[in-house]
Amino acid sequence: MDFAFLSAAKRFVEKDLETSMAGRVFMITGANSGIGRATAMAIAKRGGTVHMVCRNKDKAEEARADIVKESGNKEIYVHILDLSETRKVWEFADAFKKKYKTLNVLINNAGCIMRERDVNSDGLEKSFATNVMGVYLLTKGLIPLMEKSADPRVITVTSGGMLVQKLRTGNLQTEIGRYDGTMVYAQHKRQQVVMTEQWAKTHSNIHFSVMHPGWVDTPAVANAMPDFHQSMRDSLRTPEQGADTVVWLAISESAATKPSGSFFQDRRVVSAHLPLAWTHSSQLEQQQFMSLMEDLAKTFQPH
Repeated sequence: MDFAFLSAAKRFVEKDLETSMAGRVFMITGANSGIGRATAMAIAKRGGTVHMVCRNKDKAEEARADIVKESGNKEIYVHILDLSETRKVWEFADAFKKKYKTLNVLINNAGCIMRERDVNSDGLEKSFATNVMGVYLLTKGLIPLMEKSADPRVITVTSGGMLVQKLRTGNLQTEIGRYDGTMVYAQHKRQQVVMTEQWAKTHSNIHFSVMHPGWVDTPAVANAMPDFHQSMRDSLRTPEQGADTVVWLAISESAATKPSGSFFQDRRVVSAHLPLAWTHSSQLEQQQFMSLMEDLAKTFQPH
């Protein structure tokens, strides 16, 4: 049981979530388990159309069946995509834009923590490919569709682990030094925060946000950090508690009044840096990072 969440929930305005999402279209990556599944269920119950983007077809179809049964909403669609496969992310975004006319909300939830360094079929380190390049390509690829949709929003699920990381623009593929999967993941989560801040500046008609869900009891945490999961299991948040701010950012009118590009925890804008932290980076460093991402993305773009 997470007492911090229970304490924060006392100030939540419940009517923020008492709203119909009928006619609005959502895409959620990693939607078959944990926070993604809880988010998909909450949106489905409010009548939203949900596109579940998942890696495993059997698990995705099973989750879809449960969501349809519990919500009574049949407008739930499964798409199979491995976000670590860079070229396939481009192709998916391109195909989605051609097939569908609307996407109001994109929720970048899928992620992975690697125990050992591994590369994808394009030679990119897999944590970077999934957590950074996959998020970058999917978001950039879908922005043109979202800009034509009403009240568009992009929400990225990050992690409080990024608070101990300063943006690094070198060694993006973690080719130098010892590979510590947890620290690599934390760096990639810092990079998600920077991408969100920069996108908010360049796409003013889309509301961008990034959020820390708290420490949540999910299959991903259990698999990637078994010792942490075992010792902290009784104080971890439920997937529904972890998803609360994601859902709030996705559907509430109140969330849209907060500054685009902000970092959220428990329905509040919070600092993306600890007090007196050394983790701040300059505007030039952030722009250099975005330029590196853009140049790298172009090498995988279908011609």
